[in-house]
Amino acid sequence: MKAVVFDAFGTLCELHYKTRPFTELARLCSNRRNMLEAVMTRPLGLSAAAGEFAPAAIDLESLEADLNLELDSMRLFSDAMMVLGRLRDAGIKIGIVSNLAEPYAQRLLDILPVHAEHAWSFEVGCLKPDPRIFSVICAKIGVSPSEAVMVGDTFSADYLGATAFGMRAIHLDRAGQSSISVPTINTLDELVGLLGLSSTNG
Repeated sequence: MKAVVFDAFGTLCELHYKTRPFTELARLCSNRRNMLEAVMTRPLGLSAAAGEFAPAAIDLESLEADLNLELDSMRLFSDAMMVLGRLRDAGIKIGIVSNLAEPYAQRLLDILPVHAEHAWSFEVGCLKPDPRIFSVICAKIGVSPSEAVMVGDTFSADYLGATAFGMRAIHLDRAGQSSISVPTINTLDELVGLLGLSSTNG
C-alpha cells in the first residue's frame, strides 16, 4: 500500500454552519437537477451558476454571504488531523477525491495540515462512483489502483466506486449504524492499526 485516498465531506471535514447556498439557488431555478449537476461537474462558482441557470431577480449578494459563512465554518475532524500527519510521517502518499462545487475546493486545501493530491468532480467532469475520477487521482499520485486504499463514508460512491476500479476500500461509518459486511471503521483513528502505522510519534 503506497497511498491512501480520502473522501472529503463526512470523512475528512465537515461544515459547522450549513447555509446550503447552491441548494437554495437550485430551488429558484426552473431546472433544479441540471443546475445541481452542472455545479458539481463544471468549474462554476455561485455567480456563474446563477447567471446561467437562475432568473434575473435573485438576491445573489445574500447567497454569496451565505456561501462565505459556510466556507468559514469548514473544519477538519480531529481524527483526520492525526491520521493525515501519521500518513505523511510514514511516507504514504495522500489523495482526496470529492464530489463538490468549485468554491469549496480551495478552502479545503487551505485547512489541510499536509500536502494532498486531489481530484475534484467539477474539474474531472464526473461524479463518484464514475471510474474516471478514481483514475485521475491514482495518476496524479503516481500509483496503480491496487497500490491505493480509498476511505470514505458513502458506500456507493466511495467503497463501490473504488473497488470497481481496482482499489482497496474501507467504509467509514461515523454513526456506527452500518450493517454492511465490508471492511468498516467508525473513526479515522482506527486506520492507524488497520494500516499498520505506528500509534506513537517517531
